[in-house]
Amino acid sequence: VQLVESGGGLMQPGESLRLSCEASEFSFSAYAMTWVRQAPGKAFEWVAATRSVSEGGSKYADSVKGRFTISRDTAKSMLYLQLNDLKEDDTAVYYCARCWAYGCYPAGEKLGTWGHGTQVTVS
Repeated sequence: VQLVESGGGLMQPGESLRLSCEASEFSFSAYAMTWVRQAPGKAFEWVAATRSVSEGGSKYADSVKGRFTISRDTAKSMLYLQLNDLKEDDTAVYYCARCWAYGCYPAGEKLGTWGHGTQVTVS
C-alpha cells in the first residue's frame, strides 16, 4: 500500500491550489480516504474525508467547509483536494490517508496508511 502526495507550495492568501495523492497497491475505490493536516506545533486535523465509492458521500471540517473540496478519480487511483480562498491558518503539512476522519489519528497517533505529506504555506 502506498500513498504519494504532491502539489504543495508557497501561496498568497486568497489563492487556490490543488493537492494530489497517488494511491497504489490496493483497491482504491473500496476505501474511505481522508486529507489530514498538521500545522507547526499543532495536532493533526482532518479536513476532508470521502467514503468508499460504494458508500458515497464526503465530510468536511468546519474550518474548511465551503473552501475545500475532496474528490477522487478511481480510474487513475488519484485523490485530490482543491483548496480555494487560502488563509494563513491553512499553512500545514497535508497528508493523504487511508482511513476515515477522526479515526485516522486516535490519541494523536497515525492509524492506517499515510503518505509522507506535502507542505502548503500561505503567507
